[in-house]
Amino acid sequence: MTRYDQIQQALKNKPKVWLITGVAGFIGSNLLEALLKLNQYVVGLDNFSTGYEHNLDEVKKLVSPEQWACFYFIEGDIRNQDDCRRAMHYPGLYEKSGDKSAVFMAKNLAVNVDYVLHQAALGSVPRSIIDPLTTNDVNINGFLTILAAARDAGVKSFTYASSSSVYGDHPALPKGEGNIGKPLSPYAVTKYVNELYAGVFARVYGLNSIGLRYFNVFGKRQDPNGAYAAVIPIWTAAMIKDEPVYINGDGETSRDFCFIENVMQMNILAATASDEEKNNVYNVAVGERITLNSLFYALKSALADCGVSYNKFPGYRNFRAGDVRHSQADISKARQKMGYIPSYRIYDGIGKAMPWYVRSIKGIV
Repeated sequence: MTRYDQIQQALKNKPKVWLITGVAGFIGSNLLEALLKLNQYVVGLDNFSTGYEHNLDEVKKLVSPEQWACFYFIEGDIRNQDDCRRAMHYPGLYEKSGDKSAVFMAKNLAVNVDYVLHQAALGSVPRSIIDPLTTNDVNINGFLTILAAARDAGVKSFTYASSSSVYGDHPALPKGEGNIGKPLSPYAVTKYVNELYAGVFARVYGLNSIGLRYFNVFGKRQDPNGAYAAVIPIWTAAMIKDEPVYINGDGETSRDFCFIENVMQMNILAATASDEEKNNVYNVAVGERITLNSLFYALKSALADCGVSYNKFPGYRNFRAGDVRHSQADISKARQKMGYIPSYRIYDGIGKAMPWYVRSIKGIV
């Protein structure tokens, strides 16, 4: 039995209270689904700037009514102190009984959050280049506001989404946590500042935290629409609709694509880690890389298995500003210290994700 298996069983036996910021987003909604299926109590915070109500609606369909009743949603902003403070409290474990007196009591018996999973942010390197002020406001001011609220609430741990973008122009492959280059975008700066703030709060206030440097996460509920969508959902949607696919550069740019279930595993491992493992950063990836050219044909093949035939060749455009040429993670630290074992490699994850995209794009979901 893996460490992850042991932790999941322990959580089922003794449920905890969790806060997920950005709960209506791609990663946040997948974390919500995973925790509710483990019979946990979850507070969710989102302002729907990049998240969607239909993500929450889908989670509701995938869990039992009893599990869904353990989810308490707050529509709010991580830049708002009152919203962040309110999100640190579950409104009482007796509120769902339907007894009016119990509801009244619950207001006075709110339970503090045990674990914070901070996913809320304005993602996208290109967006940060176009609008650095808003990216800074959300990703740094918002981060500091939710971090301070977690400190004041005395949470057991604060797990937050960092990014592989912090490695910047450092040429080493695979990328180990100790090798940081010059940032190539405002987004990368904000994520590195998050790590610095988390370290300061650990040293000054004793708030335990773990930063997770995500590498190109993909999976169900990742939005293919909008100017800043990620490459896998964009290409997948285009192929399903029989539209052109465009590659930035020559297609030999490579990435370490990480399936969403690996990210869910690492968040739960990080939140429940021992104090010795906390106040640190860990790569979250598979430790392998694939070129964009190879990715194109992998998606095409996986869609063919789902009955979608795509016969066009990709078009090539200029390289995109702020992008690194190659990215691959060294995940040995996460393996050794956290017991992290990626459940899905790139081709396995693509195979599992494609049926969802086919149903979603065709309006079946």
